[in-house]
Amino acid sequence: MTTDPITAACLCGAATLALHGEPVARAHCHCNSCRDTYGTALLSATAWPAAAVDVAGTTLATYQHPGRHLARTFCRDCGDTLFGTNRLGMRVVPNSLVARAHGGTLPASLAPVLHLYYANRIVDIDDALPKYLEGWDGALYNDGAKAGQ
Repeated sequence: MTTDPITAACLCGAATLALHGEPVARAHCHCNSCRDTYGTALLSATAWPAAAVDVAGTTLATYQHPGRHLARTFCRDCGDTLFGTNRLGMRVVPNSLVARAHGGTLPASLAPVLHLYYANRIVDIDDALPKYLEGWDGALYNDGAKAGQ
């Protein structure tokens, strides 16, 4: 990855972030926590050490999930999510935010390489990426076993 930061901004441009170095993880996450926190069927995102994410803007707000160790930081003006903070303190940046800032195309260095918590999915995904039923150190989804083959 280049040493230049990857930059993005909220929809109205009042809040910005710069990502430095390389993400810790690049994934599609299907867990219940991500669905609740981000309001989506699955979250395509990168996770970064907090020190690798510079955030600027005067309209930032953070919502702490009431039952989970997750928070979501967003722009108060437009409501766009800049990142979440997971239980490990990492900044989880939605790929949609970065892709929008780069002409609708996610930089190849941030493309997801796996699915997490696929056992909790609400949408089946047909791609060649490994699909871990839980975290990335557990069992893999076997499509043939599901279909009874």
